[in-house]
Amino acid sequence: MGIVVQMLLWAWIVLDSGVCSVSLPEITDGKFIDECVREHNEARSSVSPSASDMLYMTWDEGLAITARAWARHCVFEHNIYLKDVRRVHPTFSSVGENIWTGYPPSTFDVQGAIKSWVDEKQDYDYSSNVCTHICGHYTQVVWASTYKVGCAAQLCPNGVKNTEFASEEGVIFVCNYATAGNVNERRPYERGTSCSGCKGNCEKKLCRSQERDSQKSYNWTPDWDPALATNYATILIVRPTALIFTFITAYAVHHFYPDVFCYE
Repeated sequence: MGIVVQMLLWAWIVLDSGVCSVSLPEITDGKFIDECVREHNEARSSVSPSASDMLYMTWDEGLAITARAWARHCVFEHNIYLKDVRRVHPTFSSVGENIWTGYPPSTFDVQGAIKSWVDEKQDYDYSSNVCTHICGHYTQVVWASTYKVGCAAQLCPNGVKNTEFASEEGVIFVCNYATAGNVNERRPYERGTSCSGCKGNCEKKLCRSQERDSQKSYNWTPDWDPALATNYATILIVRPTALIFTFITAYAVHHFYPDVFCYE
């Protein structure tokens, strides 16, 4: 009887939560958060020529929720809701975005993904403010007035759409930024002595502010997050089915083994 109970519990766990072949960090993972923030700030500290107005970047939970929601679509294109800012963040006036994708999922790491964006600096000319190839990911990373970031990595078992490996298990990594960069054809930062153009403390050539750096929690989820539909389906279909299965199995065990009882 103990084996039967264990099998029922295992079936319930599988139906309720699903099984993933690769473990990726959650948006609440402290190590993941620290790495995302560190890699961005190192890139921002290293701009050449030096920036006079570069703000220190810190984590934002709301941006991470948005990044996770869009990553769950498993499509290699920018979030179609970015222009409707209240659908991508409850407080910020604008939100920017960078996306990386690859396969197999084991190839993903935060440092490598962000480095691929930062390496675009070779295609950006500060003097003319012109890209010779793609450099918008880089300019967003080093956009001086952007001071918050939130990222998410998502496993895509059925592939990432709009890629050459759309039929292979892949991973997509999304970072959202506030306020957004790459606006009005401006340069990403102003040249000058580090921190000379902004108020606050100067740390590793970046301007820090207790008010800007403060952390907020958001009881909020985008209305286009695929997980909402999945949760409804789980509640309306999967869990009742599992419950019926449990009752049928219990009845069958009682019918064929009427003298068997379970004790703690």
